Amino acid sequence: MIECIFTIDYEIYGNGTGSLMDLVHDPAKRLQAIFDKWNARFVNFVEVAEFEKIEAFGTDPAIGMVKQQIRDLHENGFEIGLHLHPQWCNARYEQGRWVLDATEYNLCTLPRNRIAKIVDQSLGYLRHVLDQPDFSPLSFRAGNWLFQPTSTAASVLSEHGIKVDSSVFKGGVQRNHKLDYRPALKNGYYWPFGDNANRPDGNGAWIEVPIYTEMVPSWRMTTSKRMSFGGNVGMAGQGLKRKVNRALDFLRLRYPRKFDFCRMTLDEMTAMIDRVMHEDRKSPEVYRPLVAIGHTKDLNDFQAVDAFLAFLRAKDIGVRTFSDIYSKLAQCKTGLNVPAGSEAKVSREYAASAKL
Repeated sequence: MIECIFTIDYEIYGNGTGSLMDLVHDPAKRLQAIFDKWNARFVNFVEVAEFEKIEAFGTDPAIGMVKQQIRDLHENGFEIGLHLHPQWCNARYEQGRWVLDATEYNLCTLPRNRIAKIVDQSLGYLRHVLDQPDFSPLSFRAGNWLFQPTSTAASVLSEHGIKVDSSVFKGGVQRNHKLDYRPALKNGYYWPFGDNANRPDGNGAWIEVPIYTEMVPSWRMTTSKRMSFGGNVGMAGQGLKRKVNRALDFLRLRYPRKFDFCRMTLDEMTAMIDRVMHEDRKSPEVYRPLVAIGHTKDLNDFQAVDAFLAFLRAKDIGVRTFSDIYSKLAQCKTGLNVPAGSEAKVSREYAASAKL
């Protein structure tokens, strides 16, 4: 059984540039209209740290509209998840630009008391925005997908009732941040975990539902649509070692292509689903939740999103949120729910990727 979970990282550019109206509010408004048309819902991963600082420094008059939009989405059944880029927590606005704290770039490498303070403050602001003092999100996504080393951050977040993570993308590597999700290639479509998001643990308090990826030849990442996203947070200003490490992340025979509904073409998305449907016909007893990722700042091809939702409807593939499927996920015990007969294929993909 296949179901799609659409997630959107609700944020401006990583260096603080861009307007809330252009990069957050208006794209999310158009996306909501499309999902309303299909009576579907997405998970809104709200990057609360940046919004709290924008409000505190008064740098963007649209912050009030963004807060109202978050409330409206929540009231209309769109799941609100927690998304954190902790470098914003000590941010300052000086001479017309944001100065972020790079020493806190990865939440997981900070001391436990600092992690706890950041999480407490972020959840407090989210509750303020929603006007719900007892609100606790079910799901979490780490900034820049950095949920390693997992143990301490997972423990702190779990204490606040968060149960689902969707930071992992199988096959992913970021040498500069010591992130390595290649071991997760051995896992199924989702798995329980405790102190290591890569390692299934039937006794763990968390459930990992990774951003769905396919290991593809590197040249397949160079579509005109994908290459149009130049961004403004690339390798400019980085030291030589960091540039080399980042280049090595990409120089691989096979690369993890995320199920990104903003950057993939309609043909790429439908072909991806067709391949999963082929596997599903061979082992329909396996539950296959496919997490799609997008960013409000990347949303521009709304026609493709609408057409893709039409395609899913025609194929009788449901569109759900983590809240919708949590009870189904919680029934998972071993976490290694790999389709029968595909273990060898998964292991080969992992072995090939791990060599690079």
